[in-house]
Amino acid sequence: MAAPTVAATTLARLRALHGWWRGVIGADLYDRYLDHHRRSGHDHPPMTEREYWRARTAYQESNPQGRCC
Repeated sequence: MAAPTVAATTLARLRALHGWWRGVIGADLYDRYLDHHRRSGHDHPPMTEREYWRARTAYQESNPQGRCC
């Protein structure tokens, strides 16, 4: 088995950094919703990304909690 090249190692690290950053800023919430929806076995199709963000924003507006931003 060949050792990974420097470029492959760098690319893998950049992808990991990108995934970490998406998690920090909450950009991966829709992906996590889709994963949860798939694992939960719902019988209805998942919300579109636009519907998801609207529902999430509406929920946050109707249930205000302490937020950092």
